[in-house]
Amino acid sequence: MKKQLLIISSLLGVALTQPACNKDFLDRPYQREIEDKTFWTNANDANLALNACYQQIDYGEWSIYDDGKTDNAHAQYPWESAATVISAGDVTSANNVDWSFESIRRVNNFLDKVQDVPMDADLKARFEAEARFLRAFRYANMMNQFGDVPIMTFLPDLTNWNVPRDKRADVLKFIIDELKAVAAVLPPSYGGSQYNEVGRITKGAAVALLARVYLYEGMWTEAAEAAQQVMGMNYDLFKVSEESASDAADDYSQWVDFANADEEKRFRLGLRSYEQQFWAKNNNNVEVILDRQYLEQKDPKYVNTYLLSDDLGGWSSVTPTQALVNDYMSFKTGKPVAALDPAVRAQRYENRESDPTFYDEYKNRDPRFYASILFEHAPWNTITQGYEFTWIPGGNNCSRTGYNFRKFVDPAAWQAGLDNYANHPIIRFAEVLLTYAEAKTAATAAGTQPEASVYDALDRIRVRAGMPVIDRAEYNTAAKLMPVIRQERRIELALEGQRYMDIRRWETAPNVMTTIYNISNGLAQTRSWSDKLYLMPIPLSETDKNPNLLPNNPDY
Repeated sequence: MKKQLLIISSLLGVALTQPACNKDFLDRPYQREIEDKTFWTNANDANLALNACYQQIDYGEWSIYDDGKTDNAHAQYPWESAATVISAGDVTSANNVDWSFESIRRVNNFLDKVQDVPMDADLKARFEAEARFLRAFRYANMMNQFGDVPIMTFLPDLTNWNVPRDKRADVLKFIIDELKAVAAVLPPSYGGSQYNEVGRITKGAAVALLARVYLYEGMWTEAAEAAQQVMGMNYDLFKVSEESASDAADDYSQWVDFANADEEKRFRLGLRSYEQQFWAKNNNNVEVILDRQYLEQKDPKYVNTYLLSDDLGGWSSVTPTQALVNDYMSFKTGKPVAALDPAVRAQRYENRESDPTFYDEYKNRDPRFYASILFEHAPWNTITQGYEFTWIPGGNNCSRTGYNFRKFVDPAAWQAGLDNYANHPIIRFAEVLLTYAEAKTAATAAGTQPEASVYDALDRIRVRAGMPVIDRAEYNTAAKLMPVIRQERRIELALEGQRYMDIRRWETAPNVMTTIYNISNGLAQTRSWSDKLYLMPIPLSETDKNPNLLPNNPDY
């Protein structure tokens, strides 16, 4: 695959086209090193500095490695991320696991310097709210990983940085207070003009992040209320109404026993609606609440390379586990599918040329399975005509699990020999619906049936994916419905970085973070779990510089 020179750019495309924001801006010293007389003189300078804060936004394409820390995926190259070490349970304080205050430092510098910039007061207030959101977002992610962290709303002396860690409860309160405050200032949308470019932080993003924070904390009432507020905004699930000629060429009749033409259409449009929301041609669609935006030819992301196998020019950096494959439900019933015994699967794989029962495991599954996973003989004419996936065991840059990801790959970029420039989702409307369903159900007594609105939220997601709605008579109590919600969340948000916190807050990590095997039952990765992994260690390099960060988290 053709590689382009990686140039870190602003999140906001329009700003990059302004003369004062060309590449020389990125070559300048950081703003703190610039004399006030030469910068911070007008709204444009403030905008450029805010863009530098956006550059540091969490998630983006690196969310795929967050799933590599979980039972969803295997991250096979330890030099690419800490996911390999974390998933294996080998983390020590010698590992620098995502401990960084660079984005917080940029925001604090921005908030300090922008005070004296002569500019419209309302625009300044909105810029400040955008920056405060970015800081709160970073703090939420650091709190989730490290627990106690220093709250800094000031510019520390980096040569003598000796601040202690604040208690987790205080960090949580800070995050909630900040998100509530900025939600009252931020607009619901942007018009696309200068300083109002699509991709900036909105009110919806602030409230949706607040819902996520509440959900992670088990604050069910607050999470449901925040999610419901977003559900009343102008968001919806992305859908397509027809297939392209190349999509239509994919023969799914060998994988799904369609009862009639209407069922096949439901399946195919569900598959396309799910996968194509992540393509560049559908950037800024109605489902997007917050994303990391990329500029074509200036700001590439490499998911086409990280996810695809060697036969398509990829590296198989992050690949699906069998456990994830097992969780895709039945297209026919909408219910879980019994997992195949690994030894049986291995035997069938060995004899697949003479005994086609190996392929039965991949039949009649959720359309999102076919949109997300490359499995043996999976068709994909849109990537290249006549393509079918074949696993090459032990092959260079090939999967160790027997599967590759298809989700997030943009075929148009692949065909053009370019890197992927599709915006990367951080918060989608589907997540908000799942947050609402989980929070409302968790707040319902175990033996009581959840409100109809819970089923309605889940059914919206399922119908978009082409799946049957939930059987309300069978899943008629909160206790019965919660496993369905968790499974739905895993499937819908696969590879989007949510699984890492989900298995920790549900306390299922000790059960699911086990050694993984490939489809021939060969070892893919030895994994182990200890409860110290609920939190990451403060890196030794940081505690050496600042002993006030000690004591470290338990067992590090």
